[in-house]
Amino acid sequence: MTAEEWVPHDGGMRKLRARLPDCRGCELWEDAERAVAGEGPVRAEMMLVGETPGDHEDKEGHVFVGPAGHLLDKALVEAGIDRSKVYLTNAVKHFRFEREGKRRIHKTPSAGQITACHPWLTRELEIVKPSLVVVMGAVAAKALLGSKFRVTQDRGKRLELPGGQTAVATVHPSAVVRSQEFRRDFGRFVDDLRVAVKLLDQVV
Repeated sequence: MTAEEWVPHDGGMRKLRARLPDCRGCELWEDAERAVAGEGPVRAEMMLVGETPGDHEDKEGHVFVGPAGHLLDKALVEAGIDRSKVYLTNAVKHFRFEREGKRRIHKTPSAGQITACHPWLTRELEIVKPSLVVVMGAVAAKALLGSKFRVTQDRGKRLELPGGQTAVATVHPSAVVRSQEFRRDFGRFVDDLRVAVKLLDQVV
């Protein structure tokens, strides 16, 4: 099963967002509090694709509002990117987790869940038509660049998505939050975003 039957293939972002809460394309909807839609200008030149909502995003209903989101905000500022001008979304729209006492601990979505949710991301790309896509983390890379792509090997390089969009891959900001070499890895993350800025200037 995939989300295909729930994704509207006409209309714009308002219709897409309205239909998202009804999605039953995989089992993640059963435990998550909500489906978390992408946010940002509908005609943004740059789209940033993360992996999946976290605990904060699931509770608040907005993308990148937890610790990873706060770090992303700082990195965007360092790279000279205005968050209000980019479209932010995730490859998987529901939070996958396991319980540890009262805490909900993030679990990486399975390949099947990534595939099931892909029609939502495809439609977002069709509507927004970004000139450049920043692919953040392994889940987003699997969704957009295939299962054989390795972020660690090809981060910060100019890439092309199957749909023809120029792209840059980097780590997910949550990996930087957890890093034992924070200053180094934050700097590398910012450098990847700066590459995205330079490429955007070339393709717009």
